[in-house]
Amino acid sequence: MSTDGFRRGASNVLGSKAFGLTVALVVAVLAVVVVWGRNYVTPKPVVHPMAVMHPSAARHKSPAPSVPATNPLTGVGAPPRGPVVAVKLDDTAAGRPSLGLEKADVIYIEEAEGGLSRMLAVYASAKPQVEAVRSVRTSDPEVLGAYGKIILVASGGGGNALPTLDRSGLWSSINDRGQVGFHRDPSRSAPYNLVADLAKISAVIKAEGVRNVGFTWATHDPRLATAKAAPTVNTRVGSTSVDFVWNAKLGRYVRTIGGQSLFAASGAPVAKPNVLVQYCNVSPDRSDIDVNGNPSMFTTTVGTGRDVLFRNGKRIEGTWSRRSNGAQTVFKDAAGKPLLLAPGGTFVVLVRPGAPA
Repeated sequence: MSTDGFRRGASNVLGSKAFGLTVALVVAVLAVVVVWGRNYVTPKPVVHPMAVMHPSAARHKSPAPSVPATNPLTGVGAPPRGPVVAVKLDDTAAGRPSLGLEKADVIYIEEAEGGLSRMLAVYASAKPQVEAVRSVRTSDPEVLGAYGKIILVASGGGGNALPTLDRSGLWSSINDRGQVGFHRDPSRSAPYNLVADLAKISAVIKAEGVRNVGFTWATHDPRLATAKAAPTVNTRVGSTSVDFVWNAKLGRYVRTIGGQSLFAASGAPVAKPNVLVQYCNVSPDRSDIDVNGNPSMFTTTVGTGRDVLFRNGKRIEGTWSRRSNGAQTVFKDAAGKPLLLAPGGTFVVLVRPGAPA
């Protein structure tokens, strides 16, 4: 076909009605496709995350049972609210019967002067009125260092005792300074009649509450099965005999004086499930001399030494260690395992090396 003929044929086709309709339809379809393509977003594939687990972790593990918090000073009940209060108390016949002593969580028995003993009673579970309040000693802030910034209650203090207390960081209420919470008992003679109201003192002084000071509590201890029997405890603080008798019915060691059970003013026996005899270095504090010329004694409770735990009518030998004033005391048995105290409170008897136990 000649070029002119091809041109005439193409012109006839392009100019026909059928071709025009076809072109219009194709244009319309293309327009729809373009518009649809602009508005349509190809959906992204959904990827479901898969946990990658170590083979040893694939095994089912039951959640650890929750253990309710207990009072770290007794091992019984929930931790009490409010500040902890320690009180220096008389430990002679003139100061007995002691008021409120049976309600203390921990009772320290330590050497004072002239061979006499005094008590440092720690209260958190109850805040009773207590009697007979006596003077602080230089070593008391060290004994209480693990308890934190608690309140120390005393009648006064000689030598360096009060300046040492002031530097220690402990809160204090001291009768000789006219501080809160004291009154005199008219039925007794001074200085054995000073009463401290611990509830009133706790309401005014916002000190720290309970913390773990190193006691480990357990109702049962398998070591007791082979431990030596100890129906009595006989030791000595200074030249004062400090004795206890196991009362199986009470489940406690009752303190005795001259072979007789010691009772508080309420009529309750002065008794705890544990007696912990702790051997410490004791040295004279010549900054504090009494009217008879006897120096006060400083009991060192930072360091290491021997101890003996009495519980359930048995005895377990061990050691204690404490690295600094603010640290807990670590109590272990001869094999290096923690000593386990029976829940309910403790006597801690601070004695010199060589004292019986």
